[in-house]
Amino acid sequence: MSMLDKLKNMMKGHEDTVQKGVDKGGDMLDEKTGGKYSGHVDTAQQKINDQLGNQSMPGEDQPPQP
Repeated sequence: MSMLDKLKNMMKGHEDTVQKGVDKGGDMLDEKTGGKYSGHVDTAQQKINDQLGNQSMPGEDQPPQP
């Protein structure tokens, strides 16, 4: 079992709490850096939240792309 699979299993049923933590962590990072990396932080937050909402990694349980 990969580390990613272990993390997914730990987060099951707690997606809302994890998303709040991701948002709070990103906001804290923006504050500490004075918003210098705001675009990067927002992109990372969105990708993490998309993965949590989807609960599958790209390529898993999806047909191969032509």
